[in-house]
Amino acid sequence: MLSFFDPGSRGSRRDFLRIGGLSLGGLTLSDYLRTMSSAAGKSVMTDKSVVFLFMHGGPSQIETFDPKMTAPTGIHSINGEVQTALPGVTFGATFPKLARLADKLSVVRSFVTGDGNHDIKPIVSADSLKANLGSLFTRVAGTVNPQTGMPMNAALFPQSVDGNAQPMQAGFGRFTDSGALGSAYAPFTPGSDGPFQQSLKLTLPRERLDDRRQLRLELDRIRRTVDVRGQADGLDKFQEQALDTILRGVADAFDLSKEDPKVVARYDTAPLIRPDDVDKKLNNYKFYVDHTQTLGKLMLLSRRLCEAGCRFVTVTTNFVWDNHADVNNAGVEEGMKYCGVPFDHAISAFLEDVEARGLSEKILLVCCGEMGRTPRINNRGGRDHWGNLAPLLLSGGGLPMGRIIGQSSRDAAEPLSEKVTIKNLIGTVMHTLLDLGEVRLQRSLPFDLARVFSDYEPIPGLRV
Repeated sequence: MLSFFDPGSRGSRRDFLRIGGLSLGGLTLSDYLRTMSSAAGKSVMTDKSVVFLFMHGGPSQIETFDPKMTAPTGIHSINGEVQTALPGVTFGATFPKLARLADKLSVVRSFVTGDGNHDIKPIVSADSLKANLGSLFTRVAGTVNPQTGMPMNAALFPQSVDGNAQPMQAGFGRFTDSGALGSAYAPFTPGSDGPFQQSLKLTLPRERLDDRRQLRLELDRIRRTVDVRGQADGLDKFQEQALDTILRGVADAFDLSKEDPKVVARYDTAPLIRPDDVDKKLNNYKFYVDHTQTLGKLMLLSRRLCEAGCRFVTVTTNFVWDNHADVNNAGVEEGMKYCGVPFDHAISAFLEDVEARGLSEKILLVCCGEMGRTPRINNRGGRDHWGNLAPLLLSGGGLPMGRIIGQSSRDAAEPLSEKVTIKNLIGTVMHTLLDLGEVRLQRSLPFDLARVFSDYEPIPGLRV
């Protein structure tokens, strides 16, 4: 699905060129591209990308990667455990596919998010200057990949792959926030929630867009006749790049119809849990359905964007990991079926696909939520909010894999070893994306941003 094109529109040629107008401040895409030219650019970047899958609602550390089966009933994993490819290491039984790939993963069992509040830390938090992590990166490296025309910071939500999905709820925070950095550094977001969405449209009908000869004729006619901001000679280089961004890298990368159908089927999580399999009495029923129907395709789309030159991709579905067992949310056992089964399938498909394409060293995958869950199951069969320990999974990016980082207490309530914090996770992400030695030479960075790059140490045990 590609939501950038509006088959029914019949606007003017000038409208055709008004691609990329932001709803925040009226910045056009060509202006947006200009911000890249004044940034530090390619020299500060590594050749790597990060895909950050945010597990919205706060997953249980016990039912995911730290099952604690020697603890008493009511504490240990309600779904049991499964042996992984690492001797003596088990995951929750909902993750058999990931268990077989454990040598390609590193799991942190001493990760602490700091509190049990629903928000969207660590992807947007005070530690990230209240901006999406990708916005911090693009403030230094530039907003658009100069080689491919691809935005270097993107956010993917269920509507990015399914126009019938629920819009993202903003009650716990906005994943597209760019804080004080400014709207030019906000993530590029396909789907109706995106800030570019209303203006990233071509006025050509889709069938004419697919007719490359007709498209070239249309563009030639536009370039001969258009008067952009009083320029008699037509488009400047940034406006040319704006057109090219839509017609080349962005359009193809976001279009899953360009992908091999067998690969799409391999990722697809929709057949695993069908809408009729989800309890309709739950108030979050539609969110569970969106999660099960879209997660696999979102992970496939994230891989396509990285291949096309995007460097930071936020992926999330709406609020589904809040396994209280109440009128809104399923309990742990039921919730791990709705959330965990698609997660296990989508992430394993992503890892196998990335490895087959020779990209494992180039793409770092991060998976976590805003908190963990209580060590003891409540009397309804759920787990409540817990800020003292949370699950964290990483894979690829050239980091050491096949590791268990840190230890937790017998009841998975708190770290027994040195705790890993959100600042450590941000440090790992930024060390993956940037040559921080070069970044620290920049004198124009705001003090707070410079402090992030200088003071946030990577996760111990995952340094290259």
